Amino acid sequence: MPRLRRLYPLWDFRPFPRYTALDMRVLGIDCGGEYTGYGVVEMYQSGKLCCLTCGAIKLSPREALPRRLSRIFSQLGEIIVQHQPDEVAIEEVFYALNVKSALKLGQVRGVAMLAAAAAGLEVAEYSPLTIKSSVVGYGRAEKQQVQHMVTRLLELSAPPEPMDASDALAIAICHLHTAGTLLRQRAVAR
Repeated sequence: MPRLRRLYPLWDFRPFPRYTALDMRVLGIDCGGEYTGYGVVEMYQSGKLCCLTCGAIKLSPREALPRRLSRIFSQLGEIIVQHQPDEVAIEEVFYALNVKSALKLGQVRGVAMLAAAAAGLEVAEYSPLTIKSSVVGYGRAEKQQVQHMVTRLLELSAPPEPMDASDALAIAICHLHTAGTLLRQRAVAR
């Protein structure tokens, strides 16, 4: 807690709750150069999923890269403080043809991981194939299919916008499904 207080001295802090059984809250982050999507999803012990918040941090390409990275760090920090997730999940780096874009994406991912680590949270990484398989059931699903399934799984009245927010929610759902499966496997093994 002391490290987080140094980074965010003005906020009121309560200890982060730890989950039991399948009761868990996850912040999913979809890192991007122009938009960084985020979504906080909670899974109750009944297995029901609930979206607490989602959106995207829009970055101006005219702004200097260090300033953009600082905005991502501070806004993710605010989301972590406000929603107090138990864990954070992000998408793994995928193959990119443009080296410059891949480097910028890596920097954004690093800042997202730093924001989570500064709050004392574990970070899980998932490949795009794993995320799509977990949410849609097909690893090569289109973005619109992922958005549709996220809307249905979370029982939202409208699809999350922008698409980066929908992707972040999908990452959080993937982590919740994976964590739930691992907990059930451990229970059976005992």
